[in-house]
Amino acid sequence: MRFIVHGAGAVGGVLGAYLHLSGRPVVLIARGAHLAAIREHGLTLESPAGARTLDVAAVAGPADVDWRDGDVVLLAVKSQDTQAALRDLAASAPPGTPVVSLQNGVDNERAALRMFEHVYGVCVMSPTTHLTPGVVRADCHPVPGLLDIGRYPSGVDDVAEQVAAAFVDAGYHSVPRPDIMRWKYGKLLRNVSNAVDAVCGRAEGTKEIFQRIRLEAEAVLDAAGIAYTPGDEDDERRADILKVVTDGSRGGGSSWQSLQRGTGHIEADHLSGEIVLLARLHDVPAPYNENARRWANRFAREGRRPATLAPGEWLGTLPRWR
Repeated sequence: MRFIVHGAGAVGGVLGAYLHLSGRPVVLIARGAHLAAIREHGLTLESPAGARTLDVAAVAGPADVDWRDGDVVLLAVKSQDTQAALRDLAASAPPGTPVVSLQNGVDNERAALRMFEHVYGVCVMSPTTHLTPGVVRADCHPVPGLLDIGRYPSGVDDVAEQVAAAFVDAGYHSVPRPDIMRWKYGKLLRNVSNAVDAVCGRAEGTKEIFQRIRLEAEAVLDAAGIAYTPGDEDDERRADILKVVTDGSRGGGSSWQSLQRGTGHIEADHLSGEIVLLARLHDVPAPYNENARRWANRFAREGRRPATLAPGEWLGTLPRWR
C-alpha cells in the first residue's frame, strides 16, 4: 500500500512524514513555494522531539504520479479546494483507487463519491502547523493525532482496517468505525468556532461566542435529524492522548493559519457555512454561524491579519433572523 498525500500542508504533510518514517512508500502532492522547498531541501518535520528533514517524493499534481495497484489517496486539501483536487484525481487516478478524506467538514466524502467508488472518512484530531514552505510541525507528542476511519457513508472493510493499521504504525491512534460520519459531525461542532478564532483570536469575550456558535450548531443538527458525537464522548476519545506541546509559536488552528499565510481563502463556508446551509434547509436560525462565515471570508478576501477583530465588533454585526 502506497500513500498519495494530496495536500501536503499541516495535517497531510505531518502524516506523510510519519508514514514515510514508518517505512511506508509515500508521494506528496504539493504546490508553489512549498513544493519547490520540498524538492530542493526535503520536507522538514518539526515536533517536540526535534526536527528532521526527510527525502520524500513530491510532485505538482495527480498527473505526475506513476499510479500503481495498491495506491491509496489521502485527500488533505482544504474543503474549498476539494472539487478541483477531485477533478485532477479523476483525470489521472484509476477509478478503483480508494480516496480517504483527511479533512474538516462533512461534504468532502459525498463529493468524492461522485467520482470514486471507494471513499473513506477520517475524523482528524491532530493539532499541526504549516506556516513556512517546506516545513510542517506536529504540535502533539508523543502521539501526533487521532485518525479514526470508516467507509463512507458507513461501514468498515479491509481497506479501512489496513489504513488504520498503517496510521498506528506511523504513531497515531486509529480506530475503524462504521459510524464515521457521526464522529465527523461531532468534529464539525468543534470546528464551527474556527472562523471566530481566526479573526478574533482568544481575546476576552470570544469564549462566550464559541459557546453560542456551538449550541446553535447543535440545535441545527438536531432540527435536521443528523446524529453526532456529543461533547463528552468526544472528550473521552481524546482523553489524555492528545498532549499539545509547543514553544508558544502556535498562534491558532487551521483557519488562523490560512489568514496568517495570506492564502486569500478560508474554509469557513464548509464549517460554519455547513450549519448555515442546514439551517436554511430546515428553516431554523443560525445567525452566529452566518456571522462567523461572513467575517472569515471578509478577512481572507481583504488579506487582513488574524486575531485583529474585537469580539464586540463581531457581535455588533450579528444578522437578524427574519
